Order: sequence, then structure tokens, then C-alpha cells
Amino acid sequence: MPPGEKESRRWVAGYERVAAYAAQLPDTRLVYVADREGDFIDVMARAHELGTPADWLIRAAHNRTVAGEQDKLWEGFDATHVVGEIGFTLPARKGQAARPVRQRISVKRCRLQKKGALIEVSAILAQEIDAPAGVTPIEWRLLTNRRADTLEAAMELINWYLCRWEIEIFFDILKNGCKVEALQLLSIERIELALALFMIIAWRVQMLMRLGRTCPEMGCEVVFERQEWQAAYIVAQRQISEKPPPLNTVIRLIASFGGFLNRKGDGEPGAKTLWIGLQRVSDFASGIHAFQVAKNCV
Repeated sequence: MPPGEKESRRWVAGYERVAAYAAQLPDTRLVYVADREGDFIDVMARAHELGTPADWLIRAAHNRTVAGEQDKLWEGFDATHVVGEIGFTLPARKGQAARPVRQRISVKRCRLQKKGALIEVSAILAQEIDAPAGVTPIEWRLLTNRRADTLEAAMELINWYLCRWEIEIFFDILKNGCKVEALQLLSIERIELALALFMIIAWRVQMLMRLGRTCPEMGCEVVFERQEWQAAYIVAQRQISEKPPPLNTVIRLIASFGGFLNRKGDGEPGAKTLWIGLQRVSDFASGIHAFQVAKNCV
């Protein structure tokens, strides 16, 4: 970002790029999603100026003044704004076990003001009900151009926001697992080729992590070559298996080589233990293959 330029400018530029793509893809819905660091009124105002060619959804960080109202944005909710309740299981996190969560969903349509322009927004407030003692209640505050008059419409928008976490995992794998920022390449063409390859690798790691959780009993050979899962099995179990184990079993074996301890309260393997484990299994498979070739040559 050039010196002296407002921090919000890069977020505005991001929306402008999405808006340009929207003009090229008239039959596709594009959504600009940002976390709290992207909560700038300038982004909403620029979308308003352009006619909102692409939807936007931002997790709120600020409690703004609402045009025509005395209360601040997140203080003006009451029972009339409640559209329903949702329930889900919060996955286990470091130092915290998985637990059920119930949230009350409220939606308010209001207007924010920027240099005389009134910007229509929907404010979505998801508040946890009856959180356990000593636990910080789960709360989300979202702003969007979209209307959300029903619980189903509000849930669609919340699910849009939750997709952001999957994107962050993907780029975490790309940067820290594949280490693309450490590439010492001298041309754009080489960088693009390397990124094309590493993006496939990052996608595979993330896909395996999700499939291991959602399809644990699926046959592992749907996504693994035989030599891959057998290499993991031989090293971990010190024996050979001809029958392919379930996918989740193989995922856990591979993640164990990356530091996953597989204890009762550990939940499912994460991306980091999986990408490290996959690198080691690749070495195991190469070593076993080299041994078999050498044995056949004797």
C-alpha cells in the first residue's frame, strides 16, 4: 500500500476487482466476504456508488451510528428483530472440548450514512443462549447489502461467512505447508506455474482433511494410491495389509507422522499435521518402491 494511503483503500480495491468480474459474469453471483479487519464504511459506500454489482458480507468490528435512530447499530436490537434460533456443535479446539451451541438470530434493516449517502444494510446478530459458566458466548455480528427477512435467509448469509474459514485454511496450507512465499523464482511465468502446482497440493490436503471427517468409512483408495496408504500402514503398524482400511483410519495414521497424537480428546487431525504427515508418507512410499526395485534387480 503506498505511503499515506488510507488502510481502507485496499479493501475498496478488493471490492472493485470483484465488481469488475461481476460485469464479466452476469449469470454468476459473486460475493465479497471480509473479516473484522475489513469493516470499513468506505467499502459499503463504494459498492453503493457502483450499484452493488456484487454482494458483500462483512463481519462487523465497529458500533456505528444509524441514520434516524438514537441507539447505536448493535444496541438497537429487541424481540421484534428475532427471526429464530439455530443449534450446532462447536468443534474441539486447543484446550477446549467440543460442545453444543444454541444461538438466537436477529436481523435489522437499517441505514448507514457516508458523506450524505444513505446505505441500506442488514445487520445480523447471532448470540449464544445459555453458554456454559466460564465460557465466552459465541457471537457473530455481520453486515451485508442482502435482505434477510427469514431465518433461512439469515442462515444462508451466515454460511457464506463460515466459508471464509475454509479459504483461510487453504491459504495457510499454501503459505506455510507449501511455503510458496519462500520461492526464489525470477519470472512471473515460473511463479504462475509453481502456484498452479502448489494450489492443487493445498486443495488435496484440505479435501483429505474434510473427507476424513465427513466420510470416515469411505474406502481410502478413492483418494489414495495403494502404495501411499500401504506405506503409511507398514511404517505405523509394522505389518502389511492387502485390504484397504477406512479413509479416517488412514488419515489418522498419516497425521500421526505429522504430530497428531490421536488421543481421546484430540478430535480430528488438522491441516498442519496432515500436510507434514503426507510429506513423510511420500518419502516412505519412495523408499519402499526403491527397495522393491533393488530387490528385483538382484
